[in-house]
Amino acid sequence: MSTIKSYRDLIIWQKAVDLVTKVYSVTGNFPSSEIYGLTNQLRRCAVSIPSNIAEGYGRNSTADYKRFLQIAVGSLYELQTQVVIAFKLTYVSKEQYTELNDLSIEIDKMIYSIIQKLK
Repeated sequence: MSTIKSYRDLIIWQKAVDLVTKVYSVTGNFPSSEIYGLTNQLRRCAVSIPSNIAEGYGRNSTADYKRFLQIAVGSLYELQTQVVIAFKLTYVSKEQYTELNDLSIEIDKMIYSIIQKLK
């Protein structure tokens, strides 16, 4: 087992960054009319997830870390909702929807597990 020296070593952070890159890739094909709407919202909440994981990890308090993980979960749920909307608007394919949804569920479970261990 490797030692965690930085938030960058956290598998959850790495997966959350992967989710961001997938969201950027998918939203790059959205209609230009969505640039300030759904495209922007999806990207912002996606970026918020690994950002809050990293910020919380960098705090010197377990309570702060837990709070930032909870904020990351909120952003994750926002992302999941927006992915459903994008799918219903046919901006994402079934395959893209499944990929984003599956990865977001995996990250959700990982965050929940960390929060439980911090209690």
